[in-house]
Amino acid sequence: MKLKRSAVIAAIGVTAVIMSGCTSSAEQPDDGPLTVWTLESQPDRVATLENLAAEFAESAGTEVEVVAVDEAQYNQLLVSGAAAGELPDVIGGVDLVGVGALAANELVDAEAAQQVVDALGADTFEERSLERASIDGAVSAVPSDSWTSVLIYRQDLFDAAGLDAPTTYDDVLAAAEALDGQDGRAGFVGFTDNHEALEHFALANDCQVVDDDAEVTLDSEQCVDSFALYNELITEYSVDGEQDPNSVRATYLAGGAAMAVFSSFILDELAGLRADLTPSCPECAADPAFLAKNTGVVTTITGPDGTEGQYGKQTNWAIPVDASPAAVDFVEYMMSDGYEAWLAMAPEGKVPNRLGTADEPREYVDAWRAMASGVETKAPLSDFYPAEVIDAIASSPTQISEWGIEQGQAPLMGAILGEQPIVQAMSDMFAGSLTPEQAATQAADAIRSIQDSLR
Repeated sequence: MKLKRSAVIAAIGVTAVIMSGCTSSAEQPDDGPLTVWTLESQPDRVATLENLAAEFAESAGTEVEVVAVDEAQYNQLLVSGAAAGELPDVIGGVDLVGVGALAANELVDAEAAQQVVDALGADTFEERSLERASIDGAVSAVPSDSWTSVLIYRQDLFDAAGLDAPTTYDDVLAAAEALDGQDGRAGFVGFTDNHEALEHFALANDCQVVDDDAEVTLDSEQCVDSFALYNELITEYSVDGEQDPNSVRATYLAGGAAMAVFSSFILDELAGLRADLTPSCPECAADPAFLAKNTGVVTTITGPDGTEGQYGKQTNWAIPVDASPAAVDFVEYMMSDGYEAWLAMAPEGKVPNRLGTADEPREYVDAWRAMASGVETKAPLSDFYPAEVIDAIASSPTQISEWGIEQGQAPLMGAILGEQPIVQAMSDMFAGSLTPEQAATQAADAIRSIQDSLR
Protein backbone atom coordinates (compact mmCIF):
# COMPACT_ATOMS: atom_id res chain seq x y z
CA MET A 1 0.00 0.00 0.00
CA LYS A 2 1.26 3.47 -0.82
CA LEU A 3 0.79 6.85 0.76
CA LYS A 4 -1.08 9.33 -1.40
CA ARG A 5 1.33 12.10 -2.35
CA SER A 6 -1.29 14.83 -2.17
CA ALA A 7 -2.37 13.78 1.31
CA VAL A 8 1.18 13.93 2.61
CA ILE A 9 1.91 17.34 1.10
CA ALA A 10 -1.26 18.75 2.63
CA ALA A 11 -0.46 17.33 6.05
CA ILE A 12 3.27 17.97 6.35
CA GLY A 13 4.42 19.92 3.34
CA VAL A 14 7.73 18.16 2.66
CA THR A 15 8.25 15.47 0.04
CA ALA A 16 11.34 14.35 -1.84
CA VAL A 17 11.54 11.66 -4.52
CA ILE A 18 14.78 9.74 -4.95
CA MET A 19 15.20 7.69 -8.12
CA SER A 20 17.92 5.50 -9.51
CA GLY A 21 19.77 7.22 -12.30
CA CYS A 22 19.90 4.00 -14.29
CA THR A 23 16.41 2.65 -13.67
CA SER A 24 13.44 3.92 -15.62
CA SER A 25 9.97 4.17 -14.15
CA ALA A 26 8.86 1.55 -16.65
CA GLU A 27 11.16 -0.94 -14.91
CA GLN A 28 9.67 -0.27 -11.46
CA PRO A 29 7.18 -2.66 -9.85
CA ASP A 30 3.55 -1.98 -10.64
CA ASP A 31 2.83 -0.86 -7.07
CA GLY A 32 5.11 2.19 -7.35
CA PRO A 33 8.09 3.43 -5.37
CA LEU A 34 9.17 2.43 -1.88
CA THR A 35 7.68 5.06 0.45
CA VAL A 36 9.82 5.94 3.48
CA TRP A 37 8.58 8.22 6.24
CA THR A 38 11.16 9.84 8.46
CA LEU A 39 10.28 11.50 11.74
CA GLU A 40 13.71 13.13 11.74
CA SER A 41 12.35 16.00 9.70
CA GLN A 42 15.16 18.53 10.17
CA PRO A 43 16.36 19.65 6.71
CA ASP A 44 19.95 18.43 7.14
CA ARG A 45 18.79 15.00 8.31
CA VAL A 46 16.24 14.71 5.50
CA ALA A 47 19.02 15.57 3.03
CA THR A 48 21.20 12.81 4.49
CA LEU A 49 18.40 10.26 4.13
CA GLU A 50 17.73 11.44 0.57
CA ASN A 51 21.38 10.83 -0.32
CA LEU A 52 21.37 7.39 1.25
CA ALA A 53 18.09 6.54 -0.47
CA ALA A 54 19.65 7.56 -3.79
CA GLU A 55 22.59 5.23 -3.17
CA PHE A 56 20.22 2.40 -2.28
CA ALA A 57 18.12 3.11 -5.37
CA GLU A 58 21.16 2.96 -7.61
CA SER A 59 22.34 -0.37 -6.20
CA ALA A 60 18.93 -2.03 -5.76
CA GLY A 61 17.09 -0.61 -8.76
CA THR A 62 14.20 0.41 -6.52
CA GLU A 63 12.69 3.86 -6.60
CA VAL A 64 12.43 5.46 -3.15
CA GLU A 65 10.17 8.29 -2.05
CA VAL A 66 11.30 10.02 1.16
CA VAL A 67 8.63 11.84 3.15
CA ALA A 68 9.50 14.04 6.13
CA VAL A 69 6.86 13.77 8.85
CA ASP A 70 6.47 16.25 11.69
CA GLU A 71 6.62 14.15 14.83
CA ALA A 72 3.67 16.05 16.31
CA GLN A 73 1.53 14.96 13.35
CA TYR A 74 2.69 11.34 13.28
CA ASN A 75 -0.23 9.84 15.17
CA GLN A 76 -2.86 11.73 13.18
CA LEU A 77 -1.21 10.87 9.89
CA LEU A 78 -0.85 7.24 10.94
CA VAL A 79 -4.53 6.98 11.83
CA SER A 80 -5.70 8.66 8.63
CA GLY A 81 -3.33 6.60 6.48
CA ALA A 82 -4.48 3.36 8.09
CA ALA A 83 -8.15 4.29 7.65
CA ALA A 84 -7.54 4.97 3.98
CA GLY A 85 -5.50 1.79 3.56
CA GLU A 86 -2.43 3.81 2.64
CA LEU A 87 0.63 3.33 4.82
CA PRO A 88 4.31 3.80 3.99
CA ASP A 89 6.64 0.87 3.48
CA VAL A 90 9.15 2.02 6.09
CA ILE A 91 9.07 4.45 9.02
CA GLY A 92 12.42 5.76 10.21
CA GLY A 93 13.35 7.75 13.30
CA VAL A 94 10.30 6.38 15.11
CA ASP A 95 10.57 5.93 18.87
CA LEU A 96 9.23 2.96 20.80
CA VAL A 97 5.99 4.75 21.66
CA GLY A 98 5.47 5.33 17.94
CA VAL A 99 6.13 1.64 17.32
CA GLY A 100 3.60 0.93 20.05
CA ALA A 101 1.04 3.07 18.23
CA LEU A 102 1.53 0.86 15.18
CA ALA A 103 1.24 -2.29 17.27
CA ALA A 104 -1.86 -1.06 19.11
CA ASN A 105 -3.60 -0.84 15.74
CA GLU A 106 -2.10 -4.10 14.45
CA LEU A 107 -0.19 -2.19 11.78
CA VAL A 108 3.39 -3.35 12.41
CA ASP A 109 5.02 -6.23 10.53
CA ALA A 110 7.06 -7.92 13.25
CA GLU A 111 8.10 -10.73 10.92
CA ALA A 112 9.74 -8.23 8.56
CA ALA A 113 11.62 -6.61 11.46
CA GLN A 114 12.83 -10.02 12.62
CA GLN A 115 13.93 -10.81 9.08
CA VAL A 116 16.18 -7.75 9.09
CA VAL A 117 17.63 -8.59 12.50
CA ASP A 118 18.29 -12.19 11.47
CA ALA A 119 20.01 -11.08 8.26
CA LEU A 120 22.28 -8.66 10.11
CA GLY A 121 22.83 -10.93 13.11
CA ALA A 122 21.00 -10.45 16.41
CA ASP A 123 24.32 -10.69 18.28
CA THR A 124 25.56 -7.56 16.47
CA PHE A 125 22.94 -5.44 18.28
CA GLU A 126 22.96 -4.13 21.82
CA GLU A 127 20.89 -6.87 23.49
CA ARG A 128 18.79 -4.48 25.53
CA SER A 129 17.81 -2.50 22.44
CA LEU A 130 16.29 -5.62 20.91
CA GLU A 131 14.46 -6.39 24.15
CA ARG A 132 13.05 -2.87 24.28
CA ALA A 133 11.89 -3.11 20.66
CA SER A 134 10.02 -6.35 21.39
CA ILE A 135 6.27 -6.57 22.02
CA ASP A 136 4.83 -9.82 23.37
CA GLY A 137 8.20 -11.45 22.88
CA ALA A 138 8.60 -10.54 19.19
CA VAL A 139 10.94 -7.90 17.78
CA SER A 140 8.56 -5.31 16.32
CA ALA A 141 11.07 -2.80 14.91
CA VAL A 142 14.77 -2.67 14.12
CA PRO A 143 16.70 -0.64 16.74
CA SER A 144 18.80 2.08 15.13
CA ASP A 145 20.16 4.53 17.69
CA SER A 146 19.46 6.20 21.03
CA TRP A 147 19.64 9.59 22.69
CA THR A 148 19.58 10.44 26.36
CA SER A 149 17.90 13.27 28.19
CA VAL A 150 20.35 15.53 30.00
CA LEU A 151 20.07 18.10 32.76
CA ILE A 152 22.44 20.85 31.68
CA TYR A 153 23.50 23.54 34.11
CA ARG A 154 25.77 26.57 34.25
CA GLN A 155 28.82 25.19 36.00
CA ASP A 156 30.32 28.67 36.36
CA LEU A 157 27.23 29.98 38.16
CA PHE A 158 27.01 26.92 40.39
CA ASP A 159 30.68 27.23 41.34
CA ALA A 160 30.32 30.93 42.10
CA ALA A 161 27.31 30.23 44.34
CA GLY A 162 28.92 27.22 46.03
CA LEU A 163 26.17 24.89 44.81
CA ASP A 164 26.42 21.13 44.40
CA ALA A 165 25.88 19.61 40.96
CA PRO A 166 22.12 19.09 40.41
CA THR A 167 22.06 15.31 40.62
CA THR A 168 19.26 14.94 43.20
CA TYR A 169 15.77 16.37 43.70
CA ASP A 170 16.99 18.46 46.63
CA ASP A 171 20.01 19.80 44.76
CA VAL A 172 17.89 20.77 41.74
CA LEU A 173 15.39 22.68 43.88
CA ALA A 174 18.10 24.36 45.93
CA ALA A 175 19.89 25.54 42.80
CA ALA A 176 16.70 26.73 41.13
CA GLU A 177 15.81 28.81 44.18
CA ALA A 178 19.32 30.22 44.62
CA LEU A 179 19.90 31.19 40.99
CA ASP A 180 16.42 32.25 39.88
CA GLY A 181 16.33 35.95 39.11
CA GLN A 182 20.12 36.33 39.24
CA ASP A 183 21.05 38.73 36.42
CA GLY A 184 17.58 38.18 35.00
CA ARG A 185 18.03 34.42 34.55
CA ALA A 186 15.44 31.77 35.28
CA GLY A 187 16.51 29.11 37.72
CA PHE A 188 15.20 26.38 35.44
CA VAL A 189 13.56 25.89 32.05
CA GLY A 190 11.78 22.75 30.88
CA PHE A 191 9.02 21.57 28.58
CA THR A 192 5.38 22.25 29.34
CA ASP A 193 4.02 21.05 25.98
CA ASN A 194 5.17 17.45 26.45
CA HIS A 195 6.01 15.25 29.43
CA GLU A 196 9.63 14.40 28.60
CA ALA A 197 11.22 16.66 31.26
CA LEU A 198 8.68 15.56 33.87
CA GLU A 199 9.42 11.95 32.95
CA HIS A 200 13.14 12.64 33.30
CA PHE A 201 12.63 13.49 36.97
CA ALA A 202 9.84 10.97 37.56
CA LEU A 203 11.91 7.96 36.54
CA ALA A 204 14.47 8.96 39.17
CA ASN A 205 11.73 8.59 41.79
CA ASP A 206 10.54 5.22 40.47
CA CYS A 207 7.35 6.86 39.23
CA GLN A 208 5.93 4.58 36.54
CA VAL A 209 2.80 4.83 34.40
CA VAL A 210 2.23 1.10 34.82
CA ASP A 211 3.77 -1.65 36.91
CA ASP A 212 4.97 -5.03 35.71
CA ASP A 213 1.40 -6.36 35.94
CA ALA A 214 0.16 -3.56 33.64
CA GLU A 215 -1.70 -1.86 36.49
CA VAL A 216 -1.73 1.93 36.09
CA THR A 217 0.35 3.49 38.87
CA LEU A 218 0.69 7.11 37.76
CA ASP A 219 -1.26 8.21 40.84
CA SER A 220 1.25 6.60 43.23
CA GLU A 221 2.96 8.61 45.96
CA GLN A 222 6.18 8.59 43.95
CA CYS A 223 4.41 10.12 40.96
CA VAL A 224 2.62 12.73 43.05
CA ASP A 225 6.00 13.79 44.44
CA SER A 226 7.41 13.98 40.91
CA PHE A 227 4.49 16.08 39.68
CA ALA A 228 4.99 18.35 42.70
CA LEU A 229 8.70 18.80 42.00
CA TYR A 230 8.13 19.69 38.37
CA ASN A 231 5.23 21.98 39.21
CA GLU A 232 7.43 23.92 41.62
CA LEU A 233 10.24 24.23 39.09
CA ILE A 234 7.92 25.51 36.38
CA THR A 235 5.66 27.79 38.41
CA GLU A 236 8.22 29.20 40.86
CA TYR A 237 11.59 29.27 39.14
CA SER A 238 11.00 29.31 35.38
CA VAL A 239 9.89 31.69 32.62
CA ASP A 240 6.28 32.60 31.96
CA GLY A 241 4.14 30.90 29.34
CA GLU A 242 4.30 27.62 27.49
CA GLN A 243 7.72 26.14 26.92
CA ASP A 244 8.51 23.84 24.02
CA PRO A 245 11.85 22.44 22.82
CA ASN A 246 12.55 25.52 20.68
CA SER A 247 11.93 28.00 23.48
CA VAL A 248 13.82 25.98 26.12
CA ARG A 249 16.84 25.68 23.86
CA ALA A 250 16.72 29.35 22.88
CA THR A 251 16.52 30.49 26.50
CA TYR A 252 19.54 28.44 27.56
CA LEU A 253 21.56 29.40 24.47
CA ALA A 254 20.86 33.05 25.27
CA GLY A 255 22.19 32.63 28.81
CA GLY A 256 18.70 33.06 30.22
CA ALA A 257 18.57 29.97 32.44
CA ALA A 258 20.77 28.32 35.03
CA MET A 259 19.43 24.83 34.28
CA ALA A 260 17.49 23.10 31.53
CA VAL A 261 16.37 19.62 30.59
CA PHE A 262 16.94 18.72 26.95
CA SER A 263 18.08 15.84 24.78
CA SER A 264 21.76 15.18 24.12
CA PHE A 265 21.21 16.71 20.67
CA ILE A 266 21.87 20.10 22.30
CA LEU A 267 25.52 19.37 22.99
CA ASP A 268 26.82 20.47 19.58
CA GLU A 269 24.66 23.59 19.71
CA LEU A 270 26.19 24.63 23.05
CA ALA A 271 29.58 24.36 21.37
CA GLY A 272 28.62 26.77 18.59
CA LEU A 273 28.78 24.14 15.86
CA ARG A 274 25.46 25.04 14.21
CA ALA A 275 25.00 28.32 12.36
CA ASP A 276 21.21 28.15 12.70
CA LEU A 277 21.35 27.64 16.48
CA THR A 278 24.21 29.86 17.58
CA PRO A 279 24.69 30.56 21.31
CA SER A 280 23.74 34.18 21.97
CA CYS A 281 24.70 34.62 25.63
CA PRO A 282 26.63 37.84 26.40
CA GLU A 283 29.90 35.92 26.74
CA CYS A 284 29.28 33.92 23.54
CA ALA A 285 30.09 36.82 21.21
CA ALA A 286 33.77 36.55 22.12
CA ASP A 287 33.74 32.75 22.46
CA PRO A 288 31.00 30.77 20.64
CA ALA A 289 31.94 27.70 22.70
CA PHE A 290 31.56 29.53 26.03
CA LEU A 291 28.42 27.64 27.05
CA ALA A 292 29.90 24.23 26.28
CA LYS A 293 32.96 25.10 28.35
CA ASN A 294 30.82 26.34 31.24
CA THR A 295 28.00 23.78 31.17
CA GLY A 296 27.84 20.72 33.37
CA VAL A 297 25.96 17.67 32.10
CA VAL A 298 23.95 15.30 34.30
CA THR A 299 22.43 12.20 32.74
CA THR A 300 21.24 10.29 35.82
CA ILE A 301 19.11 11.92 38.53
CA THR A 302 18.66 10.47 42.02
CA GLY A 303 15.25 10.62 43.67
CA PRO A 304 14.41 11.16 47.36
CA ASP A 305 14.59 7.45 48.20
CA GLY A 306 17.87 6.87 46.37
CA THR A 307 16.35 5.54 43.17
CA GLU A 308 18.19 6.53 39.98
CA GLY A 309 16.70 7.13 36.54
CA GLN A 310 17.83 8.20 33.11
CA TYR A 311 15.22 9.09 30.53
CA GLY A 312 15.94 8.78 26.83
CA LYS A 313 14.58 7.43 23.60
CA GLN A 314 15.51 4.65 21.23
CA THR A 315 14.72 5.33 17.59
CA ASN A 316 13.97 2.51 15.21
CA TRP A 317 13.10 1.44 11.69
CA ALA A 318 9.55 0.09 11.57
CA ILE A 319 7.99 -1.80 8.67
CA PRO A 320 4.18 -1.52 8.55
CA VAL A 321 1.91 -4.32 7.38
CA ASP A 322 1.52 -4.88 3.64
CA ALA A 323 4.84 -3.15 2.92
CA SER A 324 6.79 -3.88 -0.24
CA PRO A 325 9.32 -6.74 0.11
CA ALA A 326 11.96 -4.13 -0.74
CA ALA A 327 11.33 -2.53 2.66
CA VAL A 328 13.40 -5.26 4.30
CA ASP A 329 16.26 -4.62 1.87
CA PHE A 330 16.13 -0.87 2.51
CA VAL A 331 16.27 -1.22 6.29
CA GLU A 332 19.12 -3.74 5.99
CA TYR A 333 20.99 -1.18 3.89
CA MET A 334 20.38 1.62 6.40
CA MET A 335 21.72 -0.61 9.18
CA SER A 336 24.82 -1.69 7.27
CA ASP A 337 26.24 0.20 4.27
CA GLY A 338 24.38 3.37 5.16
CA TYR A 339 24.65 3.10 8.95
CA GLU A 340 27.75 5.17 9.66
CA ALA A 341 26.51 8.04 7.48
CA TRP A 342 23.15 7.91 9.30
CA LEU A 343 24.83 8.13 12.71
CA ALA A 344 27.32 10.76 11.61
CA MET A 345 24.64 13.33 10.78
CA ALA A 346 24.11 13.93 14.54
CA PRO A 347 26.32 11.65 16.65
CA GLU A 348 25.60 13.60 19.85
CA GLY A 349 22.08 12.17 19.75
CA LYS A 350 22.55 9.00 17.71
CA VAL A 351 24.41 6.43 19.76
CA PRO A 352 24.45 3.15 17.80
CA ASN A 353 22.20 0.28 18.82
CA ARG A 354 24.00 -1.97 16.38
CA LEU A 355 27.49 -2.32 17.82
CA GLY A 356 29.29 -3.76 14.81
CA THR A 357 29.32 -6.67 12.39
CA ALA A 358 30.07 -10.36 12.79
CA ASP A 359 33.62 -9.74 11.53
CA GLU A 360 34.14 -6.50 13.47
CA PRO A 361 31.96 -6.60 16.59
CA ARG A 362 32.80 -3.02 17.68
CA GLU A 363 32.97 -1.39 14.25
CA TYR A 364 30.07 1.04 14.65
CA VAL A 365 30.73 1.91 18.30
CA ASP A 366 34.37 2.72 17.55
CA ALA A 367 33.39 4.74 14.47
CA TRP A 368 30.81 6.67 16.52
CA ARG A 369 33.39 7.76 19.09
CA ALA A 370 35.51 9.29 16.34
CA MET A 371 32.65 11.15 14.63
CA ALA A 372 32.52 14.95 14.57
CA SER A 373 29.33 16.73 15.62
CA GLY A 374 27.87 19.89 14.13
CA VAL A 375 26.49 20.99 10.80
CA GLU A 376 28.35 23.90 9.18
CA THR A 377 31.27 23.56 11.62
CA LYS A 378 32.24 20.12 12.82
CA ALA A 379 34.33 18.93 15.74
CA PRO A 380 34.31 15.92 18.07
CA LEU A 381 32.41 16.42 21.33
CA SER A 382 35.58 15.44 23.18
CA ASP A 383 36.98 18.86 22.23
CA PHE A 384 34.41 20.48 24.54
CA TYR A 385 33.26 17.95 27.13
CA PRO A 386 35.13 15.74 29.63
CA ALA A 387 35.53 12.02 29.09
CA GLU A 388 32.91 11.15 31.71
CA VAL A 389 30.24 13.04 29.72
CA ILE A 390 31.18 11.23 26.49
CA ASP A 391 31.16 7.90 28.32
CA ALA A 392 27.72 8.63 29.80
CA ILE A 393 26.34 9.44 26.36
CA ALA A 394 27.97 6.33 24.88
CA SER A 395 26.40 4.07 27.51
CA SER A 396 22.90 5.49 27.07
CA PRO A 397 21.45 2.51 25.12
CA THR A 398 21.99 0.36 28.21
CA GLN A 399 20.82 2.96 30.74
CA ILE A 400 17.82 4.87 29.40
CA SER A 401 14.23 3.98 30.15
CA GLU A 402 10.76 5.26 29.27
CA TRP A 403 7.34 5.09 30.80
CA GLY A 404 5.59 1.87 29.83
CA ILE A 405 8.33 0.53 27.57
CA GLU A 406 10.24 -1.43 30.19
CA GLN A 407 6.95 -3.01 31.32
CA GLY A 408 6.10 -4.18 27.79
CA GLN A 409 3.31 -1.64 27.42
CA ALA A 410 4.41 0.15 24.23
CA PRO A 411 0.94 -0.33 22.65
CA LEU A 412 -0.70 1.42 25.62
CA MET A 413 1.78 4.30 25.46
CA GLY A 414 1.16 4.53 21.73
CA ALA A 415 -2.58 4.54 22.30
CA ILE A 416 -2.43 7.61 24.57
CA LEU A 417 -0.66 9.70 21.92
CA GLY A 418 -3.94 11.07 20.60
CA GLU A 419 -5.46 12.26 23.88
CA GLN A 420 -2.21 13.20 25.67
CA PRO A 421 -3.71 12.81 29.18
CA ILE A 422 -0.41 13.46 30.98
CA VAL A 423 0.22 16.72 29.13
CA GLN A 424 -3.35 17.84 29.77
CA ALA A 425 -2.99 17.15 33.48
CA MET A 426 0.33 19.01 33.55
CA SER A 427 -1.27 22.01 31.84
CA ASP A 428 -4.11 22.11 34.35
CA MET A 429 -1.61 21.83 37.19
CA PHE A 430 0.57 24.67 35.92
CA ALA A 431 -2.55 26.82 35.55
CA GLY A 432 -3.35 26.22 39.21
CA SER A 433 -6.63 24.40 38.62
CA LEU A 434 -5.24 21.07 39.85
CA THR A 435 -2.91 20.15 42.69
CA PRO A 436 -0.07 17.76 41.83
CA GLU A 437 -2.04 14.94 43.46
CA GLN A 438 -5.15 15.79 41.44
CA ALA A 439 -3.11 16.06 38.24
CA ALA A 440 -1.54 12.63 38.75
CA THR A 441 -4.97 11.15 39.52
CA GLN A 442 -6.60 12.76 36.49
CA ALA A 443 -3.90 11.44 34.17
CA ALA A 444 -3.99 7.98 35.73
CA ASP A 445 -7.78 7.71 35.41
CA ALA A 446 -7.65 8.78 31.76
CA ILE A 447 -4.97 6.18 31.02
CA ARG A 448 -7.03 3.47 32.73
CA SER A 449 -9.95 4.38 30.47
CA ILE A 450 -7.74 4.13 27.38
CA GLN A 451 -6.32 0.84 28.64
CA ASP A 452 -9.84 -0.57 29.06
CA SER A 453 -10.66 0.36 25.47
CA LEU A 454 -7.72 -1.76 24.24
CA ARG A 455 -8.91 -4.93 26.01
